[in-house]
Amino acid sequence: MTTIDISGLPEPLRGRILVAGAGVSGLGIAGMLHDLGLEVVVADDNETSRHRLIELIDVGVTSTVDARAQLDNYSLVVTSPGWRPDTPLLIDAAAHGLEVIGDVELAWRLDRAAVFGAPRTWLVVTGTNGKTTTTAMLAAMMKQGGHAAEAVGNIGVPVSAALTARDRVDVMVVELSSFQLHWAPTLVPDAGVVLNLAEDHIDWHGSFREYALAKTRVLAAPVAVIGADDGYLVDLTTELALDNLIGFTLGQPANRQLGVDNGQLVDNTFAANLVMGPAHGINPSGPAGVLDALAAAAIARSQGVSAEAIADALATFEVSGHRGQVVAVNNGVEFIDNSKATNPHAADSALAGKESVIWIVGGQLKGTDISDLVSAHASRLKAALVLGVDRAEIVTALDQHAPAASVHVTDLTDPVGAMEELVAQAFALATPGDSVLLAPAAASLDMYKGMGQRGDIFAEAVLTTIEGQKEE
Repeated sequence: MTTIDISGLPEPLRGRILVAGAGVSGLGIAGMLHDLGLEVVVADDNETSRHRLIELIDVGVTSTVDARAQLDNYSLVVTSPGWRPDTPLLIDAAAHGLEVIGDVELAWRLDRAAVFGAPRTWLVVTGTNGKTTTTAMLAAMMKQGGHAAEAVGNIGVPVSAALTARDRVDVMVVELSSFQLHWAPTLVPDAGVVLNLAEDHIDWHGSFREYALAKTRVLAAPVAVIGADDGYLVDLTTELALDNLIGFTLGQPANRQLGVDNGQLVDNTFAANLVMGPAHGINPSGPAGVLDALAAAAIARSQGVSAEAIADALATFEVSGHRGQVVAVNNGVEFIDNSKATNPHAADSALAGKESVIWIVGGQLKGTDISDLVSAHASRLKAALVLGVDRAEIVTALDQHAPAASVHVTDLTDPVGAMEELVAQAFALATPGDSVLLAPAAASLDMYKGMGQRGDIFAEAVLTTIEGQKEE
């Protein structure tokens, strides 16, 4: 069982702590602080959320208006990661001289203060796309290398839960969002990787540059890794004068890089062109899977994991849901669920490496332009099956940049009905060698509860159709 020692707590954590937000993150923050015997008040304007929280934890609650009027009573503000920097309570707190930090920063400070035993090793993964897969791969490599490691953060297990777990986690492989990194000013992990950068969450950060700068905070780590094929990321790190970076690339690796040579994953950073295993057969398939594997391997090698352990981990690794899962292979046609491809950058990775694609696309474009994506993959698009609120914009891009592709549109807004219509169309069009790919390049909330439900409905429609064919 984890032993708790609060003797080394930093001074701000010894006072009265204001937690901003009574949702899931706020509940976790308040619960951990309460369990440490600290004085906590939670601010939220949703009365239902406040009542639900105090039923679970014996802490104080208040509205944001009252909290703003009583900032003298607090020593620190811990915000839920989704709260924007321009939230009035957070602006007032900072103007009042109070430090505002997030849940991950709180966990980091508690760990550094040895509140839960000796400080852990933190390996942090961020980027626009591929975070969850890379985090899971890295955790698998670390475990295969003999470490007591756990994938935590946005991958499912909260960082606070890992710190307080009955069985100690020595190595925390942490997937972090730009929101969490924005609110983590002193976090310096033992190793950090930025996979790639593309426009996302601009409304929250105010600009692409601010979003990107939040991501690059992990590169303050002693071991800092970047995607060397991402031009913007390379230019930004050069501008910031970040040196001693390790890169990963789909090409042959230069010095201080990991890459691909003659179909093999190769480490040219921690050894001289050390072969770590085949570049084919990695799950998920295609260039995105190879890049994720190289990024994970870069961090694992920095922690002393052998090439053999990395190869063994990749040989048995299975991608988590909606991130390139092959739902079925039927009559020479593969059906792939990449519902997690919620922006053009992610869809680009999903489409790459496929020769003949029946593409299920559409949803909420969130102001992004899909034209470059369509143009880049026009030659591989056998057909595009379009749904969602921004379908007209997508059809226009297809007409202009992929005129040879067959385009089919559903105007149904029922989530099941729309997907079933497009899946039926896919079966009618597909021939051996085709890939039916759900990679919407758009968010899902116009029709679905989330990208997970969208992927589940796609998979169910595919499998039901195959079963129906068997019965005929």
